Formats: sequence, structure tokens, C-alpha cells
Amino acid sequence: MWGAQSRVEAAVRALRRGLPAIVLDDRERENEGDFVLLAEHATPEVVHFMLREGRGLLCAPVDVERARELALAPMVADSQDPKETAFTVSVDHVSVKTGISARERALTLRALADASARPEDFRRPGHVFPLVARPGGVRERRGHTEAAIELARLAGARPAAAIIEILDDSGEPASLSYLERLAARENLPFLTVEDIARVVAALHGERSGTVGLPPASPSSAKAADVAPSALLPRLERSDVVHLPSEYGAFRAVAYRESAIAFPAPGNCAVREHIALWKGEISSDRPILVRVHSECLTGDVFGSYRCDCGPQLETALARIEAEGGILVYLRQEGRGIGLYEKLRAYALQERGFDTVDANLVLGHPVDARDYDVAAAILHDLGVRRVRLLTNNPEKVEALRQFGIEVVERVPLEIPPREENRRYLEAKKHRLGHLLSHL
Repeated sequence: MWGAQSRVEAAVRALRRGLPAIVLDDRERENEGDFVLLAEHATPEVVHFMLREGRGLLCAPVDVERARELALAPMVADSQDPKETAFTVSVDHVSVKTGISARERALTLRALADASARPEDFRRPGHVFPLVARPGGVRERRGHTEAAIELARLAGARPAAAIIEILDDSGEPASLSYLERLAARENLPFLTVEDIARVVAALHGERSGTVGLPPASPSSAKAADVAPSALLPRLERSDVVHLPSEYGAFRAVAYRESAIAFPAPGNCAVREHIALWKGEISSDRPILVRVHSECLTGDVFGSYRCDCGPQLETALARIEAEGGILVYLRQEGRGIGLYEKLRAYALQERGFDTVDANLVLGHPVDARDYDVAAAILHDLGVRRVRLLTNNPEKVEALRQFGIEVVERVPLEIPPREENRRYLEAKKHRLGHLLSHL
């Protein structure tokens, strides 16, 4: 069990970082290796890598509810597939031209994961092939479709993925030794559908097939509801230092992530973050916490294009007065990096809003992740928080990673003329809770 758990943990960490994993199904089934990627993290670079190294058919597993939301109809009325793979009609996003490029297929994949997407956002047929996972996941069917959705759930992600069969240099399904060499060469996690089934069964307090498992503990989390804290990324921790500042005297500690093979444009392959706090930290009482993503233009240069700088200053003032923690994450520009953020600014000056500008550039609407924030809070001994945020997704993300958010504390900054349109897009398109607009 522990080998399976460690392999699944490695895969979940990679998927959250925007990397693919290699998943092998059962020998008596297809005995096939697939790349698996979270659809919400599909970038042109990673999709091109999967197409180049995989050589198979690019498909997009989704769960039943997502297929229903997007009106993804079965490809045929009477399927004769012996493996009962539930293909739907293929799709392209309406904004693409031909739909075949890695950039355009990445955009379509991200749209399949986008909670705001609607059926009319897709053309049919297209170049991405959705597959509908069985409701029972790998407990009902041991396919890559179900395995991909189980991994998405364990990662706390949207129920949409990308998979592609891996063929060898001769065009035949890759052998086990080929897959092992590929995983080692590209430094990607390698696991099996059986590994996933064991972990899912343990989380549900069951036994997986013929493999004996110890009973799940009473605190075991349901895979569909929460990502276990054991699956959080492992971080390197610096020494704790005193940090006197104009906002007050804090204690500070830095954290370093593992190397990222496919970093977002403009982001470093190794990310470093920092936590500042004032007062005593207790796991029993809720503590005031601000999780703040880096914004060089707002935090350092005082840009009026966003509300990030004033939010940071207000949060530090609250923490100085009441005690609490600031977790500062190095994920500039909602995760796309400084260079790409300024490209998005240029599009905003031509009339695009902050959401559409990202999409036009081939980026996710929001490429940030909060598993690192949860890992930092766990390391500091924090389990219950009063979260300074206007973003409901941030609240839900921390809850998925084992942090109890007992209160959302608003952090609203009165709009300026220069950022009113940006804040309106955050409210109406990203769901931020802003009462000043």
C-alpha cells in the first residue's frame, strides 16, 4: 500500500504543478501507458510535449456531470468498443481557427475544465475527444478515463483531464521498459491504475480487488471531497528570522518548492515563498491569515491597475494589530509570470478584460494553485483560519487541502478609475465578492 500511496502522492504533486504523469493500466486490459494531465493546467508547451512523446489520440476525460453541463453527446448511439470507452462528439473551442495546433488544443482543454464554460462555447466536431468517466470511478471501471478523473479529484482540481496513449519509436504501444525509461528521462511520475484504485479504496474505507489493505482511519478523507494533507507538496524550510518593517515587527520563514519541469512562462523552475507572522500560532484557535500572490507592479511599484498593493498593506496592518500570518506566494500575474502579465495588460489596453486577455494569450484564466499555501500553514501548525479574501475559490481550495476556514474576512479596497473595469471583471467573471461595485 505504501508504495502505491507514494506513487500516487508523487503524481498528484506533479499534476498540481502542471506536469503530466504516466499511468499504466492493467496487464490483462490494454496494458497501455498514457500521459495524464489536468485539463485546467494545459499549456501549449505541455500539450506539444504530450503529442510529440505520446503520439496517440489526445482525449479529455470528464465526469458525468461535466459532460451533462456541456451537452457532450455520445459519439455513436450504439458503441461497439470492447473496452466500453465512452467517447463523445469531438470538440474545439469556438475561438480557435483550425483547432489542431498545440496552442488551440490546450485552449480547448482548459475550456473543458472552466466552470463558467457553456455548451455554446464549443464547436462540434473538433480536435479534442472528450471521454465520460463512470460515476464509480476506478471502482467501477479500471480505465485511463476513470484513473484521470480520480487523480483530478485527489488533486482538488476540476473533473477534467487530458490523456494520450504513448507509442514507441516504431508506432506500437510502448512496453513497460520503454515507459520506465521515458519517465526517468523526463523526470515524470510513473504509476498504475491499480495504485490509484488502492488509494481510492483506502480513502473510502474499502478493499481494492485482491489486494489487502488496512482499514481506513476514521479521519480518512473522501477522495471526492478533500485532498489529504499527505498529498501536499513537500517544501524545504529556511531558518526563522525576525523581520522589522514599516508595518511592524514580524517573524519570517522562507520555503522552496521542488523543480518544475514545465514552469509557466516567466516563472522560475524553482519557486520560493515566504510566510510572515505576528503573535502566537495555535492549532486550536482560528488565526487571521492572508494568502497573497505576488504582484510586482502593485506590491512594489504601487500600480493603480489592480488592488493588490493596497490589499497587501491592509492585510499587514491587520496582522500587526490582531496577530496572524501572511503567506506570500511567488505566482506572479495569476500564475502566468510578469512578462506574460504585461502582454495581457497590452491586450486590456485594446479592450479585452483580464479574463479574455489571458485566454487570447493561451493561458488559463487563473493558473494559481494554493496547495503550497496549505502546506505552509500545515508546517506552521495552523489548521483553522479566518481568511482575508474576497475570492470564494481560495476559501474552497484551502478547505480541500485540510485547512478549516471558519470565517471569510472581506478585504475590499475602494475602486479607482484606473482599476474599476478590472475589479468588475473579477466580480462578474471570476466570482469575487465585491460590494463596492
